Amino acid sequence: MNHSNARKLSNLFKINVSSSNASQRFPEKKFFKSNQEDVGVVERLCRAKRFGEAIDVLCGKNLLGEAFQLLGRAKKPLASTYCNLIQICSQKRELEEGRKVHEHIKNSGFVPGVVICNRLLRMYAKCGSLVDARKVFDEMPKRDVCSWNVMVNGYAEVGLLDEARKVFDEMPERDSYSWTAMVTGYAKKDQPEEALLLYSLMQKAPNSKANIFTVSSAVAAAAAIPCIRRGKEIHAHVVRAGLDSDEVLWSSLMDMYGKCGCVDEARSIFDKIVEKDVVSWTSMIDRYFKCRRWREGFALFSELVGSCERPNEYTFAGVLNACTDLTTEEVGKQVHGYITRIGYDPYSFASSSLVDMYTKCGNMESAKRVFDGCPKPDLFSWTSLIGGYAQNGEPDKALEYFDLLLKSGTKPDRITFVSVLSACTHAGLVEKALEYFHSITEKHGLSHTDDHYTCLVDLLARSGRFEQLRSIVSEMPMKPSKFLWASVLGGCSIHGNVELAEEAAQELFKIEPENPVTYVTMANIYAAAGKWEEEGRMRKRMRELGVTKRPGSSWTEVKRKRHVFVAGDTSHPMYDQIVEFLSELRKKMKEEGYVPATSLVLHDVEDEQKEENLVYHSEKLAVAFAILSTPEGTAIKVFKNLRSCVDCHSAIKFISKITKRKITVRDSARFHCFENGHCSCRDYW
Repeated sequence: MNHSNARKLSNLFKINVSSSNASQRFPEKKFFKSNQEDVGVVERLCRAKRFGEAIDVLCGKNLLGEAFQLLGRAKKPLASTYCNLIQICSQKRELEEGRKVHEHIKNSGFVPGVVICNRLLRMYAKCGSLVDARKVFDEMPKRDVCSWNVMVNGYAEVGLLDEARKVFDEMPERDSYSWTAMVTGYAKKDQPEEALLLYSLMQKAPNSKANIFTVSSAVAAAAAIPCIRRGKEIHAHVVRAGLDSDEVLWSSLMDMYGKCGCVDEARSIFDKIVEKDVVSWTSMIDRYFKCRRWREGFALFSELVGSCERPNEYTFAGVLNACTDLTTEEVGKQVHGYITRIGYDPYSFASSSLVDMYTKCGNMESAKRVFDGCPKPDLFSWTSLIGGYAQNGEPDKALEYFDLLLKSGTKPDRITFVSVLSACTHAGLVEKALEYFHSITEKHGLSHTDDHYTCLVDLLARSGRFEQLRSIVSEMPMKPSKFLWASVLGGCSIHGNVELAEEAAQELFKIEPENPVTYVTMANIYAAAGKWEEEGRMRKRMRELGVTKRPGSSWTEVKRKRHVFVAGDTSHPMYDQIVEFLSELRKKMKEEGYVPATSLVLHDVEDEQKEENLVYHSEKLAVAFAILSTPEGTAIKVFKNLRSCVDCHSAIKFISKITKRKITVRDSARFHCFENGHCSCRDYW
């Protein structure tokens, strides 16, 4: 840095700049290194007492502090000087410096015109001081459309839509910018109806031609409602107005069609975008997944991988979440492999999605491996791992990792405690659950949620502690949910508590009278208690209401192909082989001590028929098929849409022992890992 030039300039400002502090006074070193001529210009202008022009030079070099020191010596600055100073204050968001310029204007006797007043308005609005802006606006003797627009946009951008609308309605004339500011403001502040109403009025107004910003906001408003009719109207207007060449707008239209459920229209728009960025790809892939069009979503992801565009962590998280929803571990593993090959960031939330995917697919070894690879696991990863261990029959490990979470300094949230309480539920740890439940408020300062109460009530119901259960329910600050009453009903079914079961059923009938599970469970409770008349009335009520039991279905993957089984469905190509194999297995199972739970079957058929009905439950068919279709010793994984019944649970324990297979069954509540005649749930589910 040329210190002699720095000293020359500083002397003009009456500042003592030594060689040691010159760089601190003038941090813009490049200015003094490459613009020595400008330093000379400033020096000559100051000696000629042309301070306004010197200020203009300094403003042009972004030296606001130095320019301000000359402002006090400029007796009558030019309008351009004030414009430059206000502009640089606006750019740097220097509110206090901007106020000083405004004060100097007032004290100098200079009468600002519309241009300078508008710059002051914009500066105050950008610096977040709408009070100052409004004061300038109110004091302006003359305003143009720009003055009004600055105020409308300033209010709209900070969400003060009532004030913005009031100014907008008072405008003597409006242009496209005025309308766009209001339409965008309403769209951003979740008032889509108002945004669309104004957009319609704008099309009829003079001097108001919609631009891509207005249209994009209107499209976003149509998507927020969602309203496909309005969205299509806007799309047609886009084409008529010749705005359909903008790819940002195409992305907005694609998003609108997707949110309105018109995935094919969204895909049509997507295909028209020439320069597709990763945001467009990710948005379209997510739309397929949200509409449960899994195959097309995965196919589009494969196209993305083969394109020149690279997926980002949002893309990976969306695809992995789809794998989680479908429990398609094989696809998830492929995605994991691709992420690893391209060198993903272990700090990204794609890592959290991987942990969650593996836990939901029952692969705790891989989940822990990914978790251990995270330098600093986030709360979602911790919660997924804890919940995974709880669901996979390892409650001790779940609680162990909760302790590690606390030691790591990570603060648990309400969802974390749902996983912790679930671990206690799956292990029958009543006292431990009560301890955790009370610590939520007393130790961690969180409030209880309905899910916390449901977990605790489920545990108390399964343990037969009905008096304590009643006490907990009566003290709840919120109304019990259907899930809580379903937990009560399930516990009553285990322990034969007919009175409380009837109370829970009545509550469930009020909440969801069409749910067949409540009717079937009550019918079974009556049957188990020998109350045949009540059991008959319950089934008659089901028939009268047209309520039918949801069919149980199970599925398994062999050689990357999913095979689905439903009780009574004989359409599978290997059905005859499966039935024959199950018949042979049943003989061996009985030799080992298996006794069919015929009490679960309707009581109006013979015992032999009851036993026959139990054989063809969907999970037994799926397990048998997997055994027949895989080499000896291969681990088997089966998924079911409902909870496992007592008979299937007992039977698969015997099957695992006889076939020497590890069999994992994931029902609607948890994983059951069967091995050598035992289940990870310890018969507590």
